[in-house]
Amino acid sequence: MAVKLAHLIKFVGDMDKGVAFHPDGLGLKLKFASPEWSEFITGETTLALHPASPDHPAGTAMAGYKTDDLKALYAARERLGLTFTDAPADMHGTLMAHFLDVDGAMCTIEQTRG
Repeated sequence: MAVKLAHLIKFVGDMDKGVAFHPDGLGLKLKFASPEWSEFITGETTLALHPASPDHPAGTAMAGYKTDDLKALYAARERLGLTFTDAPADMHGTLMAHFLDVDGAMCTIEQTRG
């Protein structure tokens, strides 16, 4: 069950300003932009922007991970000390779940496609 950091979701108050800041201020290359989700090419890990909400205020972030066997990871959650908030399910065309890190921060994890 290999796991790697796949993306960091940055919640933004204004998508247009967020999209402009990263290439202009940091020199990141824009992969694509939309009103609900934008991505930057940063190497193996993707920086994604998502509109802020009451659950995810502007300026906060969420780590997203990938694994080669999400069902096995979920089955071993108690042994590994992982607290999942939902079981793996098809979301956005991929097998995905959410878990809490050691500080209680919500994280996503999805099955590697392939």
